[in-house]
Amino acid sequence: MERPSFDIRYLFPNLFTALSIFVGMMSVFASIHGELTKAAWLIFISLILDGLDGRVARWTGGCSKFGVEFDSLADLVAFGVAPALLLYESIGFEYGRFGSMVSALFVVLGAIRLARFNVMAPVSEPSVFLGVPIPTAAIFVTTWVLLARKYGIEGWVVLVLTFGVSLLMVSNIRYPSFKKFTFQRHSAVRWLTLMSVVLALFYLYPAEVLGALATFYIFSGIIRAMYFLSRRRKRSE
Repeated sequence: MERPSFDIRYLFPNLFTALSIFVGMMSVFASIHGELTKAAWLIFISLILDGLDGRVARWTGGCSKFGVEFDSLADLVAFGVAPALLLYESIGFEYGRFGSMVSALFVVLGAIRLARFNVMAPVSEPSVFLGVPIPTAAIFVTTWVLLARKYGIEGWVVLVLTFGVSLLMVSNIRYPSFKKFTFQRHSAVRWLTLMSVVLALFYLYPAEVLGALATFYIFSGIIRAMYFLSRRRKRSE
C-alpha cells in the first residue's frame, strides 16, 4: 500500500502555531520569575505569530482539521494561561481567593470560548465572532496589567475588568471579524494615513495604544448590542 505523500503546505502554518505556543510558554516562565514586562511583550509576539499562521494557511492552501485544533491549543496557552499567570503574579496574589478565582476563570472561560468556536465554525457567519475572541481578551488583560503598573491603577479595577471580559468571551454579543477584510482602492490612501498615525502613536506609547484599541473593540460590541436591543424593544412596543 502506497503511503500518502507529505505536503509541505501544511508545515508552515503549523510551524507558526508551534512558535506561538513556545513564546507563550516563555511568557509563563517570565511571569514566574517576576519579569512581568517581558512576559507581557512575549504575549504580544504570540499574537503576531497567531495572526501569521492563519494568513499563511490561507495563502498556501494549507488549512486542515489538525491545524484548527492545534491553533486552539496554542491559543489556550498563549492567550489563556500566559495572561492569566501574568495577571496573578502582578496583581491577583494581593487579593487572595478573589485574585486567584479571576485568573483561573479567565482560562476556564477562554477554553469554553475556543471549544464553542470550533463547534460552531462550520455554521457561523465568517464576518463576525460570537463573544470576544480570546486573543483580544488576552491583549486587553495584558495591556491593563501594564497600565496599572505604569500609572498606579488600583489592582481591583483590573481584576473586575478581567472578570467582565471573561464573561464576554462566552457571551452571545457579536464582534466584527477582520480575517477577510480587504482594502478598497478608493480608500487606500485614507487607510494608509490612519495606519501611519496609529503606528507613530504605537512607537511612542505602545501599551497605551494597544490597550485603547482592545478596550474600544470590546466596548463597541457592548454598545452595539445595547443599541440593537433598544431598537428591538421599541419595535415590540
